[in-house]
Amino acid sequence: MQAAYFLGNKTFEVRECPIPTPGPGEVVIANKACGVCGTDVHIYHGEPGSADVTPPVVLGHEYAGEVTAVGEGVTALRVGDHVTVDPNIYCGQCEYCQNGKKQLCESMQAIGVTRDGGFAQYSVVPVSQAFKLSPDLPYEWGAMAEPVACCLHGIDIAGIRPGDTVCIVGGGAIGLIMLQLSKLSGAAQLLVSEPNAKRREAALQLGASRAIDPTDPQQRQSMLSAADVVIECVGNTPAVQSAFDFAKKGATLVLFSVPKVDAAFPLPLFDVYKKELTIKGSFVNPDTHYRAVQLLNAGKLDFAPIITHRFPLTQMPEAIAEQMGSGSIKVVVCP
Repeated sequence: MQAAYFLGNKTFEVRECPIPTPGPGEVVIANKACGVCGTDVHIYHGEPGSADVTPPVVLGHEYAGEVTAVGEGVTALRVGDHVTVDPNIYCGQCEYCQNGKKQLCESMQAIGVTRDGGFAQYSVVPVSQAFKLSPDLPYEWGAMAEPVACCLHGIDIAGIRPGDTVCIVGGGAIGLIMLQLSKLSGAAQLLVSEPNAKRREAALQLGASRAIDPTDPQQRQSMLSAADVVIECVGNTPAVQSAFDFAKKGATLVLFSVPKVDAAFPLPLFDVYKKELTIKGSFVNPDTHYRAVQLLNAGKLDFAPIITHRFPLTQMPEAIAEQMGSGSIKVVVCP
């Protein structure tokens, strides 16, 4: 089989490797589609992922495929099942795991980050991390279960109430998933702030009430203090500033995006005080992967406008570059 190993220093090497054999409690998956995540982009540039990365390793933690072999003791899945992978594996022993906050695990491992993942033709994972997909669901859509699961954790934190006005800052793949989940949560008005015209068009296609260009002063002015809940999905200072500007009194702000490690923002203390703002962070996907798969299998989410580009394993640097560019929304690698 072929596997694209990340060697560090913005370098991938496609290697010929034996197809893995499952151990007890494991399954082997023929990987069919793997999304390029913003975390992969950070790792590519030498920054941390959800856990420490030690090259060489096969990245790719947003993926789906077909079970081709099962190990001893596996009864929940069979050869031929279509599955998606929850990459995050928690230690179960630290204070966070034992206190209902396992996403903050001190010894977390992650498939596609610390263990070989989806940018290969095959992978082996614990059966506990594999979730069964409907056989009718496209593999590319099944690969989106992991970002959906992360977004569900953010939605849970946001506490959207039916009738709320929700503003999504950023119309990339995550923002467009958040848009759809906010709609399912009962938001009455769905506002999107996004400078890229292609992404604004996708947002409107997926149900946004309005999609504005924040670089246009008049459009920006029309959104000031407009939202009960603001979900920031970009990870840079202008986007965070927009999140504060668009929040009305009493609003909740969820800073969801993955920023650079040294990113900083001058907190508008008077706004927090005068508007009585609630500011929350959101990290990975504790116990939300099952719900994500249920939404996918039920056809509640649409990825047709989101998945825009596809690459083979032999073009990993090009796939990373495309995901960073303004012409794409979501890039998928097809092993």
